[in-house]
Amino acid sequence: MDSYVIEGARAVLPGGTEAVALRVEDGRIAALDGPRDGAPVVDARGLVLAPALVDVHGDAFERQLMPRPGVFFPLDVAVMETDRQLAGNGIATAYHALTLGWEPGLRSVARGTELVRLWQAMAARLTVENRVQLRWETFCFEAEPLIAEALAGPLTPSVAFNDHTTMAMLAPDVRLQDRPFDHAPDFPVVDTSSAAFLRKMSARAARSDIPAEDYVALLRETWERRPDVPDAIARVGAAAGRAGAAMFSHDDTQPETRAFYRGHGARVSEFPMNDRVAQAARDAGDLIVFGAPNVLRGGSHLGSPGAADMIARGLCDVLASDYYYPAMLAAVARLVADGVGPLHEMWKLVSANAAAASNLTDRGALAVGQRADLVLLDWPEGAYPRVRATVSGGRVAYDTGLMREAVMA
Repeated sequence: MDSYVIEGARAVLPGGTEAVALRVEDGRIAALDGPRDGAPVVDARGLVLAPALVDVHGDAFERQLMPRPGVFFPLDVAVMETDRQLAGNGIATAYHALTLGWEPGLRSVARGTELVRLWQAMAARLTVENRVQLRWETFCFEAEPLIAEALAGPLTPSVAFNDHTTMAMLAPDVRLQDRPFDHAPDFPVVDTSSAAFLRKMSARAARSDIPAEDYVALLRETWERRPDVPDAIARVGAAAGRAGAAMFSHDDTQPETRAFYRGHGARVSEFPMNDRVAQAARDAGDLIVFGAPNVLRGGSHLGSPGAADMIARGLCDVLASDYYYPAMLAAVARLVADGVGPLHEMWKLVSANAAAASNLTDRGALAVGQRADLVLLDWPEGAYPRVRATVSGGRVAYDTGLMREAVMA
């Protein structure tokens, strides 16, 4: 349908919720309560109409790639299945958190290169907009050519600065949430020859499909690059800035860390690991992202701040799917049910604010001229919402029959 009207739904607008007839033309929202002009009408009485979700950080696609350690499936199958899951959960824009690291296997640069190119090649066959968050491990200098290639692509990615290398090297007597600034000269380092450290690295080794001893040896070798990491961060930050890409820093533990990455253009703090970093980000006008699973589980599985509490305190702007696509919609439902905020404000966490964090100005709100990224929900009071239809750029991406009935009427 090039044009159609969605009528009868309770619409989630920037300032509240109200009944609105929304007209779609050529992939855009053309009018609110405008004329039908003979366009097909979608009968949405009893449903909720909202902007489709924007996911700034999701790595659940990895489960389609490698559902068990060392068991890989064809990439095109994984990409198509991920796209179906996104549409079915009301997500019309997804930034896949694609780790580009020095580890072999699932999170290697080689695998990342294949996926970046495949997502571009398959874009026309996918139902929603699949973008990439270049989740760059800052010790992985080999990723820079791929980052440059992706930044020059048709759908600008975002860039997230990750430093799991330094996190892995942290002395065990220091709490992860209290980790010093990553580039501090006196950073407390673990004894990598200990049996406890070898056991701790076993899970990462399994993900990389190499023996734990080999993984630890590779980590030690990578750690030798530490003096050159700040220059690499400066290069990637400059390249991302020239491309207009949104930049995030991941798992910050110190205001100094947040300030360091802000200085390189990263104005989004992704999953800050304590209150003082979140407050430093807010004081500087940065946007703050937490994981939607954190809301559902009642807190972080790592012991970081609880997202619902941070939202209530004004220290969270965006909720991301993180590792579970259904969590975004479910988190909003829980926040509204718990009285944390009204629906139209909680919805911004997964739509307008998420779009702003991604430097996307054309989506995230039910407003004339915006891209027609929409979700229709069956949402009885006190119940979990069910997605009835997802629309991406005016095109039906997921439908339980609602949109089809309008065409056939």
